[in-house]
Amino acid sequence: MKIKNILDNKRTLSFEFFPPKDEQGVERLFNTIDSLKRYEPDFIDITYGAGGSTQRLTVELCVRAYRESGMTVMGHVACAAQTREFVHGVLERFESEGIENVILLRGDPPRGSDSFVPAEGGFAHATDIIQHARENFDFGIAAACYPEGHPESPDLDSDLRYTKMKVDQGAEFLITQLFYDNDYYYDFVDRARRAGIDVPIIPGLMPILNASQIRRITDLSGATIPADLDRQLEQHADDNRAVRQIGIEHTLRQAQELMANNVPGVHFYVLNRRYSITKILDNLPGAGVSTALS
Repeated sequence: MKIKNILDNKRTLSFEFFPPKDEQGVERLFNTIDSLKRYEPDFIDITYGAGGSTQRLTVELCVRAYRESGMTVMGHVACAAQTREFVHGVLERFESEGIENVILLRGDPPRGSDSFVPAEGGFAHATDIIQHARENFDFGIAAACYPEGHPESPDLDSDLRYTKMKVDQGAEFLITQLFYDNDYYYDFVDRARRAGIDVPIIPGLMPILNASQIRRITDLSGATIPADLDRQLEQHADDNRAVRQIGIEHTLRQAQELMANNVPGVHFYVLNRRYSITKILDNLPGAGVSTALS
């Protein structure tokens, strides 16, 4: 089923995973996916590594997840380090496997590089790959958006213009970059609506697992850690259990408030870990997650 059709009828719950580095990690990934099935997610996806470094593995993981889990899998496709022919082949593979939805991204620069350089003969922008998919396939298409602005955007207005271009080219819904202050999400949605962007905008939430990791992630993504949360992380920086609990409580509060404000869905970046997301979903209001997110 197209995710857009699901969004027309209910608030969605979804999970994002990343490609592991070894076979043991792959099996842990699928154990995590299996354990989270009880929350009845509407879709899941598996990302590429930095700079498109795991594109072939990601494709195979998406296909395996689709075959084995029985869940809706959104194929994850980025332009980075790939020719147009390779991207087209990935889309053909997803189509042949019955995967009906894709999220289409430019992708990040390779590790150690400050700027994105398209592969020779490759796509340069997310809008290019969205247009290609729309013209050649029949996927449900998602795209990314950035409540605090993309790190490479000169200002929020420029960032919003590029976001609207993605929608104009065929993106049917948007998923946000992580954020830790819901006001950034509300402000982005307001600005997007005024700019004529009328597709669902799903907030993306990432529970904090340890202090140093989240500082690296937010530095790369341009997301802000609120002052109060930052002080808590600093106070417990050497205690990963305490930091994980802080992350659970903060993300739970975010999700509760967002749901109370009628967001179209909640997308969790779970970092291939089940503990935090389980604690969060088990404590959302209602008798079980299906009630909580409906």
